[in-house]
Amino acid sequence: MSAPSRTPSSRKVFGLLSLPERNFVADALRTETVGGVLLLLAAIAALIWANVPALHDSYESVSHFHLGPEALGLNLSVAHWAADGLLAVFFFVAGIELKRELVAGDLRDPRAAALPVVAALCGMAAPAVVYAITAGAGGGSLAGWAVPTATDIAFALAVLAVIGTSLPSALRAFLLTLAVVDDLFAILIIAVFFTESLNFPALGGALAGLAVFWLLLRTGVRGWYVYVPLAVVIWALMYNSGIHATIAGVAMGLMLRCHRREGEEHSPGERIEHQVRPLSAGLAVPLFALFSAGVAVSGEAIGKVFTTPETLGVVLGLVVGKTVGIFAGTWLTARFTRASLSDDLAWSDVFALAVLAGIGFTVSLLIGELAFEEDPAMTDGVKAAVLTGSLLATLLASVLLKLRNATYRRLAEEEERDEDHDGVPDVHEADDPEYHLRMAELLERRAAEHRRLAEEKAAERERLAEVAGGAGEDGNRRA
Repeated sequence: MSAPSRTPSSRKVFGLLSLPERNFVADALRTETVGGVLLLLAAIAALIWANVPALHDSYESVSHFHLGPEALGLNLSVAHWAADGLLAVFFFVAGIELKRELVAGDLRDPRAAALPVVAALCGMAAPAVVYAITAGAGGGSLAGWAVPTATDIAFALAVLAVIGTSLPSALRAFLLTLAVVDDLFAILIIAVFFTESLNFPALGGALAGLAVFWLLLRTGVRGWYVYVPLAVVIWALMYNSGIHATIAGVAMGLMLRCHRREGEEHSPGERIEHQVRPLSAGLAVPLFALFSAGVAVSGEAIGKVFTTPETLGVVLGLVVGKTVGIFAGTWLTARFTRASLSDDLAWSDVFALAVLAGIGFTVSLLIGELAFEEDPAMTDGVKAAVLTGSLLATLLASVLLKLRNATYRRLAEEEERDEDHDGVPDVHEADDPEYHLRMAELLERRAAEHRRLAEEKAAERERLAEVAGGAGEDGNRRA
């Protein structure tokens, strides 16, 4: 597949990011990568805990142990607290990320936003279609159509960290933005399709709490001791309303101001995200994985994944649907907006990234639990399918990315090069006259040093030649 032809009005897809955007993306992805590694370790620990015969009973006991006030409707199992409680923190961070992208990131510009938005939409629609075709053809339930629609950015970045691929910052930013948009639509799917009945008094209380939260933010009230108890109350009311409690986290994240005012180094949203993201990536999501990924793994169980219509639909949706949807959405957007791929990249890179986005974990597991809540056996089967599909996507993406790793490493080195040692990568200073003056002075010093070394070496070579010549003459006289 060749890139679209260049036109005078064409623009680069996956071109160089601005320096502030690059720094933000680097910080965000660094935390996500660490969180992804912890998520991977938690998933492995869950599989071991649930599959070692001597430990299996304890896993079930801990997962189903109930705690919390019964009078408030919050006497939940540990696994339930992890899915509805801890994941609210994850979705709170997702809400802040989305707000930042809308007001200060790529989604602020409709032209720039078109690519990740269309790619994310196609990357959710195609897996749903693949699932529906597969499950429908096999006579299975269509209830799990939403399971393969989500991408787990933390897990994807953990894979990149493990295989050592130095993706250019533009591709990593695209992956991050794609995941943010993906999370938004996953939230909408959970809110719209997995809300069976509503408790209107509780919902009204949650909305009133959100209004108070918004007013406190707008009046400049500060202090975690004000917002954290209020957030807990909003979450509890949202849980009892019948709407999934994680929606409360998203709503509060979207309310934070994410644009900087004069004199501000960071907006309130950026500060709070910086403080809460480690809690989300390092504790909330790994604990959710620990109590969600513990499914039985055996030859028979894996065989059922590929023979049961619902689970096969999940696997094909993640591996095939995600890849086709994201790649086709990206190419069509580039084609019809007269954009061109960055000179150093190929469409095979976009394809590899689309395969990588087939890693569905956190939100896919959550939707799987919601979709088959009344069928524990199918819930476990869908979880196994999510793990299997994510593993296949990981292996395939690793092979594809490794083939281009030398190119990625060269691009990453170019992005990081700082020859004038001013703390700003040279690629971001190409239009700055001061940069070129500094480089000219630096190169002149280097040239002077090389001339000095050349003179010294030449003088040393002449001296050695004279010594050798003198020794030859002495030898002739003695002869």
